[in-house]
Amino acid sequence: MIYLISDTHFNHKNIIHYENRPFESVEEMNRSLIKNWNKNISNKDTVYHLGDFAFGNYDEIKVIIHQLNGYKILIKGNHDRSHSAAWWHNAGFNDVINGGVILDNFYMLSHEPMYMNKHMPYVNIHGHIHGNKMEGEQYYNVSVEHHDYQPVAFDKIKELYKDE
Repeated sequence: MIYLISDTHFNHKNIIHYENRPFESVEEMNRSLIKNWNKNISNKDTVYHLGDFAFGNYDEIKVIIHQLNGYKILIKGNHDRSHSAAWWHNAGFNDVINGGVILDNFYMLSHEPMYMNKHMPYVNIHGHIHGNKMEGEQYYNVSVEHHDYQPVAFDKIKELYKDE
């Protein structure tokens, strides 16, 4: 199966306050995010992380990545772009993408929401704006704040758009 998630912000203490996350500490947040990821994802699954994965140094981030199940693909977000694709790959991501991806010829995966209108034949699955939502049916936000801090099954998203 394919899953999507964004804006985990592992190790980012201030995100708890900025986004009113229900955690007392960054350690509790990290544990919860890892637990929620692994209860949904097996090593046979593919996970697209749509950016803003983690803060911290290489060793700290590598430890987190290696605790997460699945074939992990990172679409780099604004907080991930300071490191090269090779850096993220060496830390443990199976694939790293600097831009976006079109999945199933209909779903545009990106970190930031992309300009869409009702005449475009795509749905933009994105993150970046955390608890906010873009107006219009062409957007689906997979930031953890919208999905109880866990990945979303791609099949669940496709079900919403099956009559398009």
